Amino acid sequence: MIRDIDAVAFDIDGTLYPNLALYLRLIPFFMHNRRLMSEFGQVRREIRRWQHEHPQEVHQDFMLWQAQLLSRRLGCTAKEAGALLDERIYKGWIPVFESISLYPGVRETFAAFRAASLKIGILSDFLPSQKGELWGLPFFCDVVLGSEETGAVKPSIIPFRVLAERLGCEASRILYVGNSPRSDIDGARKAGMKSALITGPFGTFFLPKDLRPDISFRSYRQLTANVLK
Repeated sequence: MIRDIDAVAFDIDGTLYPNLALYLRLIPFFMHNRRLMSEFGQVRREIRRWQHEHPQEVHQDFMLWQAQLLSRRLGCTAKEAGALLDERIYKGWIPVFESISLYPGVRETFAAFRAASLKIGILSDFLPSQKGELWGLPFFCDVVLGSEETGAVKPSIIPFRVLAERLGCEASRILYVGNSPRSDIDGARKAGMKSALITGPFGTFFLPKDLRPDISFRSYRQLTANVLK
């Protein structure tokens, strides 16, 4: 694999740490913000439907567009909706992430890839700043990017294209690592990248062929071995 790539990039949520660790900590938040989260989920689905219909287009001010869509559902102004998202989710979740631990071996994997002269990137559907110091991982990274900053969210190919540009690599020479077959694997594949999927005990057995990654792994030690062999 290492002969075929110049860079490895990672999703964050569910990829660098277990999603369950976040969900359990957010139970009180979800109980007190059920309407906000329900409507925000609908907004993200609406955004992805629009992106599917307009695959080459972006919104220059993604956060404003997102706030406008949410405001129509909440019956408030776009400014109020944007402030609500910023206060309760983008900044409000920062303390939550301070208590979440990475999967075992993540830091060692980043260090091993850096030592092998591979470029390293992070591309997440939420702004990486939401995770505070990002567990110190930016120290190893050439690029840390939130897809909202590109004007689109995954699985649009736009964030992946911007990632490749920022890394200074051909898309075909990048391995993208994620946990979502649709957002991460399909998005990376359509952008021309190679892909790796962190999986459960059944691996990719139940996935349709068009959503199967180039690599599947259950531990970061396994991922490191597969990439550097």
